[in-house]
Amino acid sequence: MSSGDESTGRTGDGPPEQLALIRDTVRKAKAPRARPRTWRGAALAGGLPVARVVVNKGVLHLDQFFDYAVPEELDAVAQPGVRVRVRFGAGAHQVRAGRREGGRLTDGFIVERRAESDYAGPLAALADVVSPEPVLSPELLALTRAVADRYAGSLADVLQLAVPPRSARAEAKPSPEPLPPPGAPDPGTWARYPRGPGFLEALATGGAPRAVWNALPGPHWAEELARAVAATLASGRGALVVLPDGRSVARVDEALTGLVGEGRHAVLTAEAGPEKRYRRWLAVRRGSVRAVIGTRAAMFAPVRELGLVALWEDGDSSHSEQHAPLPHAREVLLLRAAHDKCGFLMGSVSCTVEAAQLIESGWAGPLAADRARVREAAPLVRTVGDGELARDEAARAARLPSLAWQTVRDGLRTGPVLVQVPRRGYVPRLACEGCRAAARCGHCAGPLEAPRERDLRCGWCGRDAGEWHCAGCGGTRLRAQVVGARRTAEELGRVFPAVPVRTSGRDHVLDTVPDRPALVVSTPGAEPVADGGYAAALLLDGWAMLGRPDLRSGEEALRRWLSAAALVRGQEEGGTVVVVAEPTLRPVQALVRWDPVGHARRELAERAELGFPPVSRMASVTGRADAVAAFLATASLPSDAEVLGPVPLPPVAPGRPRRPGDPPPGEHWERALLRVPPGSGATLASALKSAQASRLARGGGDPVRIRIDPPDIG
Repeated sequence: MSSGDESTGRTGDGPPEQLALIRDTVRKAKAPRARPRTWRGAALAGGLPVARVVVNKGVLHLDQFFDYAVPEELDAVAQPGVRVRVRFGAGAHQVRAGRREGGRLTDGFIVERRAESDYAGPLAALADVVSPEPVLSPELLALTRAVADRYAGSLADVLQLAVPPRSARAEAKPSPEPLPPPGAPDPGTWARYPRGPGFLEALATGGAPRAVWNALPGPHWAEELARAVAATLASGRGALVVLPDGRSVARVDEALTGLVGEGRHAVLTAEAGPEKRYRRWLAVRRGSVRAVIGTRAAMFAPVRELGLVALWEDGDSSHSEQHAPLPHAREVLLLRAAHDKCGFLMGSVSCTVEAAQLIESGWAGPLAADRARVREAAPLVRTVGDGELARDEAARAARLPSLAWQTVRDGLRTGPVLVQVPRRGYVPRLACEGCRAAARCGHCAGPLEAPRERDLRCGWCGRDAGEWHCAGCGGTRLRAQVVGARRTAEELGRVFPAVPVRTSGRDHVLDTVPDRPALVVSTPGAEPVADGGYAAALLLDGWAMLGRPDLRSGEEALRRWLSAAALVRGQEEGGTVVVVAEPTLRPVQALVRWDPVGHARRELAERAELGFPPVSRMASVTGRADAVAAFLATASLPSDAEVLGPVPLPPVAPGRPRRPGDPPPGEHWERALLRVPPGSGATLASALKSAQASRLARGGGDPVRIRIDPPDIG
């Protein structure tokens, strides 16, 4: 309001009360800080006037650091690791008074303060420091850079996975003082493993043991993980445990709290909510908490003085991140163990081929019980194959064999019975009708397929396979694997009308069931824990599990079966498991013997002979046919790279859910697989990243997606 207006609206001898308050406020207000959006004319910091910033731009051709000038007023708070706002995208012509101006405000992190810049031109100034809280440590920066390079991604994309969104209220609250280290725990049930007590002792005394742990069936694995964490805390170091889902996290959380008490560990899961999760994350970064357990989002947790990284069920697909650059928790934790020189523990009741490779290479040692202990803890496993099903009248009438009915009837006398039914969506693959071996290409060993029941071809290289014959038995006839039964819960309910039937699956997952007679029908991975263990279990429709068109179908079927069978009481307590699958198949034999390690070793040997992952490294390139062809033509691939394909991808019908990597609905995309021998994986990732960056810098064209270590290769 100008002074010429002061007489307007007066009543009596003085100004109105509101006007007086405004004038008084103006007199007391401080002079505005010289902080326009470009800091034009503002003095720069004296000592280190340049801040090197990683800008939140996930495109590959901008995957580098950018230098910004630090205004003197921001000198104290613009420290390495803090969040900042910067102007990005200003052209060289937008320079005033020696300062670059313009561009859009973008988030970023300061990674370094420098005395001078490598860039000879004028610099833009930092727009603002969002918070003085340093959230990006040098260790976390090095880890995220390594992950980005391994997966041909950008540092900015990995940082979005590693650093949670800011919450001002969470930052304003101080973290509690750290508790003193607890005492070293006794071995407990680790004594069941010959090397178990020694592993705990090494952790408790500051060592860095590395082990692949083949856990015994039963409920003790959560407590055993908790004891490994407690032993690490006793040495004054930190520990990180990554688990596949919230139910597993809750079990380890309860076990660890009971062992060391509250306040010594943090739980990092998406279910906690943004503010609560960020507050816990800050407590870890500030050193108030030395142990973290959580789902895959916790794999980047900034644990100080890391002494142990542990991963449970590395074969579970939930460990694979669904956002770019799609890293796997196993590979991230392996990088952390190597960078931090800390202990490593990868455990499961099963054993993946990657775990077997770690043992085979000598990088990690085996941590398993002897065979006598395994036979004591595991349930009795019985099989029903095609021959029995063909002769079984009950199986032909109700799709369930007589042995299954008898097992359910006997089990219900003493407790609950688990029935595992494959979830929907398993796609049949082709196999030899005689010996049931997977039908594979004679050129590249890829899986054969017959789209719309027409010409036979390879799903990898696309070559015609009309002259196929089985390498095992010489047969030339193929069969499509059978998809499992529907309405299993309803049928069981009709046969056992007096017994309650409970279901656990995608729509509703049960955590636990009481120790009383009941039928629990579950899809793989959703099996609830029974108090005291299940009396019996049925693993139905084994062909649907083994018949997936994927290299890992046998390994994955065995893992799903073992996870369910591990919830059943031991053989000495009468626990029985019936699997409906051909007993001569290798995964079924491994289940009967309870020998996942032997199965993984044989799989590893076969993959090494055929050049399959993880012995080789693979990458996929997907997109429209012309875009994929142009990308491959311009990419400077390693000389030892082998290009398989491209082959068409199945189109996604409009309205149907899409999986990561699927083409947009209605579009026809192709996929090429790139395979390199051991030692060339980093070179392949670098070549693909450079080609994609050059393509994006040129602009235009249809999208091309790159994925390192694709989980589904056929």
